[in-house]
This record gives sequence, structure tokens and C-alpha cells, in this order.
Amino acid sequence: MSHIYNFSAGPAVLPKEVLQQASEELLDWHGSGMSVMEMSHRSKEFMSIAEKAENDFRELMGIPENYKVLFLQSGASSQFAMVPMNLLRGRQDADYIYTGQWSQKAIKEAKKYCSVNVAASSEDANFTYAPNQHDWKLNPNAAYVHYTPNETIGGVEFNWIPDLTDKNNNIPLVADMSSTILSRPLDVTKFGLIYAGAQKNIGPAGLTVVIIREDLMGITLPGTPTMYDYKIHADNHSMYNTPPTYALYITGLVLTWLKKLGGLTAVERINITKANLLYELLDSSDFYHCPVAKPDRSRMNVPFTLKDSALDKEFLKQAESHGLIQLKGHRSVGGMRASIYNAMPIEGVNTLVSFMKEFANNHA
Repeated sequence: MSHIYNFSAGPAVLPKEVLQQASEELLDWHGSGMSVMEMSHRSKEFMSIAEKAENDFRELMGIPENYKVLFLQSGASSQFAMVPMNLLRGRQDADYIYTGQWSQKAIKEAKKYCSVNVAASSEDANFTYAPNQHDWKLNPNAAYVHYTPNETIGGVEFNWIPDLTDKNNNIPLVADMSSTILSRPLDVTKFGLIYAGAQKNIGPAGLTVVIIREDLMGITLPGTPTMYDYKIHADNHSMYNTPPTYALYITGLVLTWLKKLGGLTAVERINITKANLLYELLDSSDFYHCPVAKPDRSRMNVPFTLKDSALDKEFLKQAESHGLIQLKGHRSVGGMRASIYNAMPIEGVNTLVSFMKEFANNHA
């Protein structure tokens, strides 16, 4: 097999250039005589790595000075608890938008700490669309509004940012951007808090990035563990304890790679091209079907089914023989799913599209 294209939803494909540089620096980072994995997180060498990563992250996303960038552990799932612990701030209620399994998990966790108002849901159509904001039933007493801009499993993406200006006392908007962060330009000022697991568009598993407005820190629920207090991490520049150092190093290389590509505007153009290639095939064929409403289709995660599900195993077997791996859909929904994050090259999508055409022709 000459080349592998990895369509995994996460841990996902990383840029080849990044992996090559990491391999060259594995035993000796910049003449230090140490691998990054061996460095003290408080050493001048590692501190320079962490500082550059934060600066590049801020530059790429246009993060204002009144927002803190935190590099944490425990995955995005830990944020399901950290968000209410830190953002309830004396209130008892929070609004959540229910659009699939990841928002469902966030809702379930938040219910341990507050009263959750499901302000909108797409459960009525098996989570195949993003509810229009006009239909949201927001609670004026809510401490924040939480939504998942991209549901990785269902492939539903909000291709717009909810506008909470002058509504409900300008309560903070919170977003789980694990699948879409760094895939397009973003107005960070529209959000109170953004969080994302790294293993899709940022870097390796083990790192979680949080962007939080400064005024939202400092008031936690009684009994909140020290490690779940955003202000503790912010005051210690994400070094209160040992961070996932190697994951942060790889993330820094990914950020440099994104800057070389031309930043998020350039990356968005590439992502649109890749997504269009795949959706155009799905829409032009009666052999394949994408269940997601067209306005709400994800650029990152593309689910689809075959006309005859009995062919699923053969499809996956032949795809793998063509170097196309990790195309099986999530166990909860079945079918197929192609995750085409930033690091997936256009050549990979073209190869997938060519194979899908061939497979359809051979099994028509």
C-alpha cells in the first residue's frame, strides 16, 4: 500500500510536515540534548515552546487580551463539569442546545450542578439539523448558553454563531468546538468560553484548550476541586501542575504549519473545497445518502449511508485496500463517516471520491 489516508474522527490525522519535524527533533530538541518528553515543564526550553504555542494560537484565532488561553488535561469531557462549576456564578440555571450525543453528554453532566433548560433540540429529526435560533426558548435567568457547533458523530454543524447580544442580559455563550476549532476564522468576542479537545484539529490526544473571558473566572461552586478552577490555571499560566508537554509541543508545530498555509482564512478555503468534493458526489448519486440537512452539513465530519447496508462491510474492506481507513460510522448511528479535518489533504478526499464512484459503479 503506497499511501494511507486516515479519516478517523479522533485521534485524527496530523500534518505530515509536523510528524516529520517531530521525528527529527525526537531525541534532541534544538541542540538541548533532550527530547521534549524529558524536559521539565518549568525549564526555559519548554517554557519557550509553551509561550510560542499560545502566541501563535492567539494570532491565528485573533484572541483579545481580555481572554485567557489555557492548556489543560482530561479531554473535552472534563469541561462538561468544569463549565457549570465555574460559570454558574451564584445562579441555578443554564441553557443547553441539544443536537446530538456530545451535547447530550454535556447536558447530563451539567444536571449534577444546576437546573438545565434544553432551549432547543433536533431530536425530533434524529439530530439531522441545527435548530434555528428563532426557535430557541431561552431562560432569562440562565447563567450561560451552551451549544456544540459541530456534532462529530452526526455531522451536523452550526454554520452561524448564535447572537445573544441584548438578549437574556448578554449571558455568556459557551461552545464545545472540539471538531471545528481552527477550521475557519472566528469572532472570539461572541463567546464567553470556548473549549476543545486537541485530537481532531489541534494536536494529539491528551491536551484540551480553553479560551475564557477573564471576567468569568474566580467564582466557583463550593467544593470545586482545585484542578477544576479556571482561575487557578490562568494564574499559573497553565503550569499549576505538569501539563501534557509533548502534546503541547506537537500542537505548537501544528499551529506553525497553519500559519505557513496562510492562516484560518486560507484553511477555510481548503476545507470548503474538500467538503464540496464529497458532498457533490453524495448528492449526485442514488447509491449514497447523507442524512444531514444541507444548510447544516459539517465541513469536518461527513456521515453517509449506502443504498444497501448489506454492502457496508465490503465497502470498508475495499476502501482499506485502497489506503482509505477509519471510514466506519460511529457505533450508535452506523453507516460511514469521513472526517476531513485540516490535516486531511485534498488528495485524500479525491482518492476517496474516486473509490466511491468505482464502488457504486461495480455494485449498481
